Amino acid sequence: MKREEKDIIVNNLVDQLKESPHFYLTDASELDAETTSLLRRKCFESRIKMMVVKNTLLKRALDKSEQNVEELYDVLKGSTAIMFTETGNAPAKMIKEFRQKFDKPIIKAAFVEESVYIGDDQLENLVNVKSKEELLGDLIGLLQSPVKTVMSQLQSGGNILSGVVKTLSERSE
Repeated sequence: MKREEKDIIVNNLVDQLKESPHFYLTDASELDAETTSLLRRKCFESRIKMMVVKNTLLKRALDKSEQNVEELYDVLKGSTAIMFTETGNAPAKMIKEFRQKFDKPIIKAAFVEESVYIGDDQLENLVNVKSKEELLGDLIGLLQSPVKTVMSQLQSGGNILSGVVKTLSERSE
């Protein structure tokens, strides 16, 4: 491969790293063609872009990107497939489901919510990572809860108060 071709690939990877806030580095080697095709289809259904890359080109792209991911360099050995996604836990959920039938892909590392996760043992942690939108939804729900409680107490208090006033008015007659 010529240097110009390598530069084009590296620049495309840098652009993809900037566009996708989360990515996973996986090992999908030793999968046969049919299983690999099934994995790619599952990625497409989950809105995950998967591509197999050369480790040296990926390292150059990571160097050029403005993210702090030096910890990932140690896992750039053997076959590497990178999965780009908008939702941080989508690849982890897809991989967990896929591995109910197959042994691979194995997670080498992941960059999710500006944190680095190393190793396949992080799969459960990655499945449980909440996106910023999910966390904001939880926060809004927590903030609304006391207001709803106060409103329901005021409404029930109004019913009690009107019952007391009605009872008192009936006694005085």
